[in-house]
Amino acid sequence: MKEVTINLSTIDRVKNFVTSISRCAANADICSGNHYVVDAKSIMGIFSLDLSKPLSLRIYAEGNEADKTVEAIQEFVVA
Repeated sequence: MKEVTINLSTIDRVKNFVTSISRCAANADICSGNHYVVDAKSIMGIFSLDLSKPLSLRIYAEGNEADKTVEAIQEFVVA
């Protein structure tokens, strides 16, 4: 598993993120705080979260597949 912090503060960013991550083979979840976890490929799930704060993206893949997924969503990753 690989975890990165992402920012999805606008509707367009959410749409573009879902499009990008949906092309990846890896499964991923977005975590908001300690209580909310949604499928990263679910636009409706993402809109149920507080998008004003950075979110944790958990990618359930190893090695090259995890790296490919992070590369595909790099524009949303917070350094």
